[in-house]
Amino acid sequence: MKAFQMVAWQKPGELREVPVPAPGPGQVLVKIGGAGACHSDLHLLEMPPGARPFKLPFTLGHENAGWVEKLGPGASGFAPGDPVIVYGPWGCGLCMNCRQGMENYCQRPEGPNPGGLGGLDGGMAPYLLVPATRFLIPLGSLDPRDAAPLSDAALTSYHAIKRSLHLLGPGSTTVVIGVGGLGQMAVQILRTVAAATTIVAVDTDPDKLDLAKRMGADEALVSGESAFKRVNDITQGHGAELVLDLVGVNPTLAMAAQMSRKLGHLTIVGIGGGALPVNFSSPRNECSVSSPFWGSIPELVEVVALAQTGKIKMIVEHYPLERTAEVYHLLHEGKIPGRAVITPNG
Repeated sequence: MKAFQMVAWQKPGELREVPVPAPGPGQVLVKIGGAGACHSDLHLLEMPPGARPFKLPFTLGHENAGWVEKLGPGASGFAPGDPVIVYGPWGCGLCMNCRQGMENYCQRPEGPNPGGLGGLDGGMAPYLLVPATRFLIPLGSLDPRDAAPLSDAALTSYHAIKRSLHLLGPGSTTVVIGVGGLGQMAVQILRTVAAATTIVAVDTDPDKLDLAKRMGADEALVSGESAFKRVNDITQGHGAELVLDLVGVNPTLAMAAQMSRKLGHLTIVGIGGGALPVNFSSPRNECSVSSPFWGSIPELVEVVALAQTGKIKMIVEHYPLERTAEVYHLLHEGKIPGRAVITPNG
């Protein structure tokens, strides 16, 4: 089969011929319906040689959904043809965090080993080998080609928001910096699970801001000093209870610190490589700063339930496997409005 693989550091991925994997004991072979293209892939491709201890090449694609194709010996709980979404951060399954479903925080020295992102083959190929059935969540009536980004774009946003829900009551304000794929999900999730909070979307792209408004943002502001002043006005000078930075570059982190509130939460989700300016007065007193990673298996179940009831929906563009290199170029240029999903099986 053809697979889109990372073949070298700081070089574009390539479409290569690889064998179709056979599931061993406890494993599952999934026929891929959709594999999302994520900015994390770009960051990985652009890293210097040796930045991660991965053996190359491996197949990209860590946002995956499809249909069970074949169960390995001893694997149970699913049948061929079942539509499933694949939980991405594959942990050891044995440490305390994994036993609670938080395989994103696996305690083995190297942490979780995501397929398509951590050196193991991912889903940008017709078939994906999944290590265990615990990583599969039933999709029900959802189309895997549209649902794939729920496994990262939605799950990551949901996890980042859920830890702050106790702050987001009536009169509260939440700022979402960066309303691309993750930010669009964050706005919808906030509108669903924290309906009382005032949602302020901030971005440099007017089209994305218009989309954020349609998805439920109360305000949509062009990034910069005027955005800070408006948030300051909205919050009567106190700052926002929750600031989500889904970009993570120096200017957005500096703005996030400005917009934060005493005893609030500043949550860094974006992996843009910036540094948060921290001193006695910035962020404001006792503002909690967190950098969450992905989400837990139980949280993915909850995300799928939100999608099944129509409360959240990803804007998806489908592309054949042969156009994957083009997709990453468009993603790099900021020309993907929502999420590009590779559909290896049509």
